[in-house]
Amino acid sequence: MVHTNLPDAAACVVIGGGVGGTSIAYHLTRLGLRDVVLVEQHELTEGTTWHSAGFVGQLRSTISQTRMIMYSGGLYAELARGTGRDPGWRGVGGIRVATTPERVQELERQAGSATTYGLQLDLLSPAQAQERLPLLAVGDVLAAAWMPGDGYLDPVLLTEALAEGARRGGAALHARTKVTGIDVRDGRVTGVRTDRGAIAAETVVIAGGAASGVLGRLAGVTIPVIPMRHQYVVTEPLDPPVGEVPTVRDPDGIMYFRPEAGGLLVGGYSRDPVTWDVAEPLAEPRALFGADMERFGESWANAVRRVPALRDAAIAKVVNGPEAFTPDGEFVLGETEVGGLWAAAGFCVHGLAGAGGVGKVIAEWIVDGRPEYDVASMDIRRFGAQYRSARHVRVKALDAYSRYYDVVYPHEERDAGRPLRVPSTYERLAELGAAFGEKAGWERANWLEANAAAGEASLRPRGWAGRFWSPAIGAECLATRDAAALFDQSSFSKLDVRGPGAVAALGRLCANDVDKPVGSAVYTQLLNPAGGIEADLTVTRVAEDAFRVVTGTAFGRRDLAWIRGHLPRDGATVAEDVTSARACLCLWGPAAREILQPLTDADLSHEAFRFLTAREIGVGAVPVFAQRITFVGELGWELYCPAEYGRALWDALWAAGAGHGLRAGGYRAIDSMRLEKGYRVWGTDITPETTPDQAGLGFAVRIDKPGGFIGREALLAAREAGGPAEALRCLVLDDPLAICLGDEPVRVGGVPRGRVTSGGYGHRVGCSIAYAYLPAALAPGDRVEVAVFGRWIGAQVAREPLYDPGNDRVRGTATAAR
Repeated sequence: MVHTNLPDAAACVVIGGGVGGTSIAYHLTRLGLRDVVLVEQHELTEGTTWHSAGFVGQLRSTISQTRMIMYSGGLYAELARGTGRDPGWRGVGGIRVATTPERVQELERQAGSATTYGLQLDLLSPAQAQERLPLLAVGDVLAAAWMPGDGYLDPVLLTEALAEGARRGGAALHARTKVTGIDVRDGRVTGVRTDRGAIAAETVVIAGGAASGVLGRLAGVTIPVIPMRHQYVVTEPLDPPVGEVPTVRDPDGIMYFRPEAGGLLVGGYSRDPVTWDVAEPLAEPRALFGADMERFGESWANAVRRVPALRDAAIAKVVNGPEAFTPDGEFVLGETEVGGLWAAAGFCVHGLAGAGGVGKVIAEWIVDGRPEYDVASMDIRRFGAQYRSARHVRVKALDAYSRYYDVVYPHEERDAGRPLRVPSTYERLAELGAAFGEKAGWERANWLEANAAAGEASLRPRGWAGRFWSPAIGAECLATRDAAALFDQSSFSKLDVRGPGAVAALGRLCANDVDKPVGSAVYTQLLNPAGGIEADLTVTRVAEDAFRVVTGTAFGRRDLAWIRGHLPRDGATVAEDVTSARACLCLWGPAAREILQPLTDADLSHEAFRFLTAREIGVGAVPVFAQRITFVGELGWELYCPAEYGRALWDALWAAGAGHGLRAGGYRAIDSMRLEKGYRVWGTDITPETTPDQAGLGFAVRIDKPGGFIGREALLAAREAGGPAEALRCLVLDDPLAICLGDEPVRVGGVPRGRVTSGGYGHRVGCSIAYAYLPAALAPGDRVEVAVFGRWIGAQVAREPLYDPGNDRVRGTATAAR
């Protein structure tokens, strides 16, 4: 099984001989890459894979995660045919039970999501659940879900099958080979050093499970994983012995179980988790910890209540082993800041379920330049500089583990590791009763409770959408419409691109034409070669060879990497993140000009300061770079200043607005208003899998601009083929208090044809709004239905934007825009 001679060089070195590493090697060879070397310090599986409980549950929180695990299930079912090795797959199906009304609502929402994912999920009554598994006690069960595609497998057999497939494809697997160093030159990986010799390689993948963080540090990069202690028990055979029955998850009881050798394997998530704090995790093979039945007590007690046959069961063994957890409980995948060095780690107890999909994604990313699925939610670049702190990673990972089975409500905020990044206006916002949320470590005002009394409490949405809500949101929207509102958007990522090659590089990257006069702001997308949207941003020319790029709070690191990857190699043109150096306050509303003009000597008239232009001005004593642009559909400016001036700028604007009805506003109001204007959000409405033409953003594409742009050929080919079959459509629901949260199925003529990308209540237009990709033939006025928590609600396709369709208010030409 072990190659005796370590090669001097390889096209790709995979570090880690667990299920993730062998899957990556297997998939690389399937894509034609033959010169693949896998190294493992012990024998295969002897890190964190060997003791896995082996569950494969297909339904996850995003469509990409679900598709990855659905792919895994399909791969495992056929793996023996291609490798000659049985992976131990048991497709017994899975049951998920709900014992609280909130959990039933979660099941109803998951059933809707499953419909959009193409995954079979059937809702069951308690009696139907018991019929499928008579072992279950269902006296407290309110509902259940049946997923026939779920199952379990043997982790060692699966790894051996993937390893055999990799070997047959030409990969060399070297066990008992410990990596001692990773070589980097000029920002790119050049190879690895082991205790058996060095291997030169331009591509290296770290798939070391709980040891991935240590391996990353060998190259000077952070892979934010924390080794956690995760426990399960296996009972002696029950009487009668348990056969091939479905797997069961009981999240309200924080436990799960499946059949094992006539008994049950029962696992759970502790509310008081424990990390494994050692300098070198997995230094010894097959590491386990002592049994901790006290910490496991809640899960075991709930398992006994769910399966009364366990009351007299003897425990055959306790497995308390290391598992790699991440700060948000999701995989860590993708290329690190060191070119050619990739991470595939942080499998968070569902590594076996995801391993097939992880192998596919990483291999496609390496060989083809991008994966089939949108994996932004798993991309390592979602973690900012604060995650270089192992202490911060630990705090967030402990929180993620302890809440792993909790119902996840939209807009719910967690407190772990906060506050961390605070804007210069933090105290001012707090004085106004800010309900702070967190994004990318930033504290951001969701709404200001000081505005609640001016809002309408009767507009509280039904169900989950109304759990974390305030009438202040509506008051802030209407203030923006009728007078003005002041928002702090300092968290938005700000990237500076400058140098002699900046114009050409951004011209090639951007689908729109950014080669405009200094002081011009351009809305554009960055596309991949397939025409998918990699980024959605604003580019402002600040000098002949310098541009300011503004993108979403959580996307700065990712977008910066994309831009840097397409800059000239001579180093004369650079891109850097200046987010923390600049505060950004947004003054929007018809009174914005009247509030701002007395504070500056600059002429703010429509003729002197046009929409989509920018310039340096003084506001009071504060030096400001002002952009006349909006994300809410009203007259106004984004005002950028050095961060240390941020509070002074806020105070000056706040005082000036006192007689004009100025209110402070939060991000929930922004989201409501952007829906009314049809402004898209990257990651939900638009992704690397959707094109500008599908998303209704063709107006931001200059298809014939000199020099072309990445993705142009794909867009042209699609247009010549008749255009997209699906397009993003605006829907207005018949029930104004039924609010879509995303992933709800949409049916046309009684047949599911799409899913909601985002939704909310539009306070300026007085209706529930949703966006969904639907057949492009649908036109305004056509009728559809949307399933909101299991209830089909009528909706109408609407012409967009719903608010100010002529953009008169944005351009300052409306009567109300003073």
